[in-house]
Amino acid sequence: MDKIQVDILGLSTSQTSGGAYALILKEVSGPRRLPIIIGAFEAQSIALEMEGIKPPRPLTHDLLKSVIDTLGGGLNDVVISELREGTFYAKLTIDSQEVDSRPSDAIALAVRYGVPIYVADEVMQEASFVPQNEEEEKITPTPAAAASEEKPKSKPKATKLDQLQEQLDEAIKKEDYEKAAQLRDEIKKLQARNS
Repeated sequence: MDKIQVDILGLSTSQTSGGAYALILKEVSGPRRLPIIIGAFEAQSIALEMEGIKPPRPLTHDLLKSVIDTLGGGLNDVVISELREGTFYAKLTIDSQEVDSRPSDAIALAVRYGVPIYVADEVMQEASFVPQNEEEEKITPTPAAAASEEKPKSKPKATKLDQLQEQLDEAIKKEDYEKAAQLRDEIKKLQARNS
């Protein structure tokens, strides 16, 4: 199977599925983008790991990584291998064994292990798109959970803190006090980690 390496470009809310997110994958050596609709839990798991935020208790993907590590295994890569009747399928390569997976779970594990993500060439040909202009190429990251915004790992925590503070100010202006409280708590957590 020919496969193409991709990176995570971002997460955004899906306008077609209530409560779901579109995970956008970008071809490493080309312009194509591949959107995959995933659930809120998986989006949160991916976003938290990319942000370097550790929840107080392990999420399911953290548990699975721990089990694989404890059993002496290791994740080599993940491949989004098929698209059947509008549903994506993936495979994890754990040592020399292939294990079937949902793409969202495979990618949540890939970000934890820091391994490459691939898409089968035929899947990329069938489901990808090429942005037509600058506006399409700019994906506005959307909060996945507890005001965690998706962004590349390389950005410093101070930037995340600034973004959360802006969101907090905006929530207070809109009198959305429940969201403001969540943002305030997230800011406190970040400040405690950075101290």
